[in-house]
Amino acid sequence: MTEAPIDAADADRKVVENERAELREFIKGLSPDDIKSGNWFTKLSAQAMSSYSHKVDWQYFQERYEGVPADAIVDQRIKMAARYAALEGGLSAGAYSAAVIATLGSLGGASTATVPAAVATMMVDVAFITRLQLRLAYDIAVLYRVPLDPSDPDDMWKLIRVAFTIKSGEVVREGVVKAVPVIVRPLIKRFYSGAVLTAAKGLPVVGKFLLQRNIIKIGIPVVGVPLAVVLNRYTTLLAGRHAQAVFRNEARVIEVAEGLSKRSQHPQLMLWVAWLVIRANRKMADDEALLMRHLVRLVREQHQVVDEQFAHLVDIDPAEVWQRIDAEPGDLSDILDVADRVATVDGAVNAREKAVISELRDRCR
Repeated sequence: MTEAPIDAADADRKVVENERAELREFIKGLSPDDIKSGNWFTKLSAQAMSSYSHKVDWQYFQERYEGVPADAIVDQRIKMAARYAALEGGLSAGAYSAAVIATLGSLGGASTATVPAAVATMMVDVAFITRLQLRLAYDIAVLYRVPLDPSDPDDMWKLIRVAFTIKSGEVVREGVVKAVPVIVRPLIKRFYSGAVLTAAKGLPVVGKFLLQRNIIKIGIPVVGVPLAVVLNRYTTLLAGRHAQAVFRNEARVIEVAEGLSKRSQHPQLMLWVAWLVIRANRKMADDEALLMRHLVRLVREQHQVVDEQFAHLVDIDPAEVWQRIDAEPGDLSDILDVADRVATVDGAVNAREKAVISELRDRCR
């Protein structure tokens, strides 16, 4: 990545310093217990997304990048966030000393109303990177037009999982080897090593997880500024690439669902056939579940079809689907297209899916 011109670099630094000043005020409102318990993350995530999600939507980006494809905008947003993270790492590096480790251990004895200065400096860095990556993931979802409502607990948890690679830590670690320079790889692997947070949805639990993960920047005090800069830059870069992979894939699945619904002449039958193909091998990939959710939504919104019997299905009976197909007159080529697209949404077509599609083709003829 080429270096930004002097004026652009100055502008970046000004943005970072303004953000740090804002977060210092936020940290002043925290107690030592907020930090130890992880409740700082609950407060920060609310502060980070409340006004931001109202201001930033797809139109917001179109006004700034008119006519530019989403992939190109996402790439620029990720690179910009990585620059900000590196700058902030350099400014915060003074906090990463043995003195901070000692102060962390004494949090329990601190005044309930006062966070020690050394810890406050460290928390500015942690809060900066946390808010940066959370908003970056949200930007990427918006750019790919993946619907996310931060006021909805499920959507917010989805955003958190993606932004901080929670539950996907193994995947990130596997991809790290090729994504960063050779000299940095051991450091990045160490950052992502350890237990991966999978089950608990409590925001304080996430706060404790993120704080523990960031302690590596304090654990090697002799490295100083280069360590903080490198870790901030590359962990933000990797988080952005991970969010891009997740939300771009979801956008792809939504696009498939929209195309199928738009072309369908038999929307109700389409749902039954799609589900029959998905359940052919008794397993269901995440992309298949996602496709089905959007197909049901689109059929309801675009065709005003609500199938209560389908909604209450436990085990789908192929004979019932064949009966429905046999009862339909006319051209059923759109149904064949549905089966083909559904079977490939999660990758290569397997043998059981092929068998279902083969029988479907015979019946549609």
